[in-house]
Amino acid sequence: MKRTLDELNVPRSTFYRWYRQYQEDGPDGVIDHRPNPRQIWNRIPPEVRQQVVDLALEHPDRSPRQIAWLFTDEKGHFISESSTYRILKGYDLVESPAFTVVSAADAFKHPTHRINELWQTDFT
Repeated sequence: MKRTLDELNVPRSTFYRWYRQYQEDGPDGVIDHRPNPRQIWNRIPPEVRQQVVDLALEHPDRSPRQIAWLFTDEKGHFISESSTYRILKGYDLVESPAFTVVSAADAFKHPTHRINELWQTDFT
């Protein structure tokens, strides 16, 4: 028995636990009743994800934050803004913000002329 368990890579304590459960409850006692380790308790169901995507496609002008609010108001199911952002980003529905490149000038556009004038920062 020891060689067989070693070949199967099953610890002896596990075998004896299975054997004891089999003697007490029969074949039903050996069935694993632990929760599915692949099931995550806080994962957003695929149906809800699809509803978020559909809502975003209906309102393309809205941000993920606004979609989360609208989803909560219309569907009565709360979903966080960050979750909405991650879902929409996964479907490539989040636009990257428009960046304006600002360059500095060699001199201020409106330079000061007197000592008591405030200094200004001018990026144009």
